[in-house]
Amino acid sequence: MTINGILQILIYLVALLLLVRPLGSYMANVYEGKSVVNRIFAPVERLLYRLFGIREDDEMSWQIYALSALLFSVVGLLFLYALQRLQHLLVLNPQGFAAVSADSSFNTAVSFVTNTNWQGYAGEATMSYLTQMLGLTVQNFVSAATGMAVLIAFIRGITRHSAGTLGNFWVDLTRSVLYILLPLAVVVALVLVSQGTVQTFSPYQSAQLIAPLTDGDGNTVTEQVLALGPAASQLGIKHIGTNGGGFFNANSAHPFESPTPLSDFVMLLSQTVVAAGLTYTFGKMVKDARQGWAILAAMLLLQVVFIFAAYAAEAGGTPQLQRLGADTVSTDVNVGGNMEGKEVRFGIARSAMFAVATSGTSTGAVNAMHDSFTPLGGAVPLFMMQMSETVLGGVGSGLYSGMLIYAVLAVFIAGLMVGRTPEYLGKKIEAFDIKMVSLIILVMPIVVLIGIAIAVVSAGGLATIYNTDPAAHGFSEVMYAFTSAGNNNGSAFAGLGANTPFYNSALGFAMLFGRFWLMIPALALAGSLARKKQVPNGLGTLPTHTPLFIALLIGVVIIVGALTFLPALALGPIVEHLIMIGG
Repeated sequence: MTINGILQILIYLVALLLLVRPLGSYMANVYEGKSVVNRIFAPVERLLYRLFGIREDDEMSWQIYALSALLFSVVGLLFLYALQRLQHLLVLNPQGFAAVSADSSFNTAVSFVTNTNWQGYAGEATMSYLTQMLGLTVQNFVSAATGMAVLIAFIRGITRHSAGTLGNFWVDLTRSVLYILLPLAVVVALVLVSQGTVQTFSPYQSAQLIAPLTDGDGNTVTEQVLALGPAASQLGIKHIGTNGGGFFNANSAHPFESPTPLSDFVMLLSQTVVAAGLTYTFGKMVKDARQGWAILAAMLLLQVVFIFAAYAAEAGGTPQLQRLGADTVSTDVNVGGNMEGKEVRFGIARSAMFAVATSGTSTGAVNAMHDSFTPLGGAVPLFMMQMSETVLGGVGSGLYSGMLIYAVLAVFIAGLMVGRTPEYLGKKIEAFDIKMVSLIILVMPIVVLIGIAIAVVSAGGLATIYNTDPAAHGFSEVMYAFTSAGNNNGSAFAGLGANTPFYNSALGFAMLFGRFWLMIPALALAGSLARKKQVPNGLGTLPTHTPLFIALLIGVVIIVGALTFLPALALGPIVEHLIMIGG
């Protein structure tokens, strides 16, 4: 590790912290109807309500709220599937791309509707401009807004007492898009364009090579086709909404997506700022900002530890490189470490930060190839997802199915230790509540581990595991794929051929379960909390804003993740690391 790399990490963390309070306060004002930009967006908001017959003051029970979110997602899924299947008949397809296959269309439609944005295809060789804009970009907005709406309903469940409603899904969805996601995405897109990110409807261009090359079939190649398109407009919301699906196959490592170190920093900050800001939104809405800061502190402490773990693993290089005579020691003229799969313009520290941020949130974007990380370096983003993406997490989902759920579990465990009925923010945690918490925590590991087991014993799963030396790495690739899908992340180890009927179907169902079988019990828990009476704090009440509670919360998150996935990790990156240092 270098001073330069450490400074880059510190600058990112300081910038993130400086934005938490103003953005979080603004978002709380939006959801409470106090937005300072009402003069700009309120007429549009009212027009949308009139067009769709929505009454702002109509409140929903948790069941109706959940049904609304599910039906909205189903309609989006069907529309996106049809758009891909019919893209060869539609406009804005200058390259004349054919219809996307049925299994790939299903996988992609599920992926973008669930905010996963897993991509088993190369965007620049598969999707028309219309599909990218009307299909993928639109879902980037509304899938993120759906997660934010559910979080706000969850917070209302905590703040309300003796109530049977959680707000209006359509109002929360509309405000999330109009007041938060859209303005931020426009700002980020403009910054990216200023740095050289492409934004055009022009067809692909050809460039003459300085020297001819020979392809794998022995043919002489004299030109390179440069993929273009309306990329920046998709990339702004890709990061702001923790979506992650790139316009190009190389994602944020592609020079047309992220041309400069500044564009990379903007993307890194963008994919974490809303999730971090929502912790302050939570604190403000529950009338105790300390609660939000405590949750954020637990998240950032974990993030810092894992950033430096990944950075150290990659900066140390591998014994194999050293035996080959490579200089892995970092100096003023040599970056050192393991630079395989990393962009020179970003370096090791930035790649480690990006990998931790993208897997701690549900973004899934990459500026380096995670498959090329060292075994322990690759284990870090894998474990970040296996902790249910509690470290910031997706916008909305990182709290309602992540850290807030673990906070409820932590007070339940503390209550058991002292023989007292647990309470969280004035609400008693009872049998039904802890059943919903258990369901939220258990669904993801069940989906992931069953998916891995089926893949490694079935012909369809084994057929496209291309990295089998060592076999542990091939297993890690399968584990990463199902962990990514089950957590609605979308990043991948690249040695797995995932664009097959088997993986498109299996990962598609993993994404569906990973999204909605967490969303529904989270809303059920919110409904249960809203119906409860407020309980005044007593001498036996556990304070949930203190360093002691932060430490307890971190411990619960790590222990649950470690106990669940340690056996699988032992078969993958851990044994691969032992093979690496022993060979």
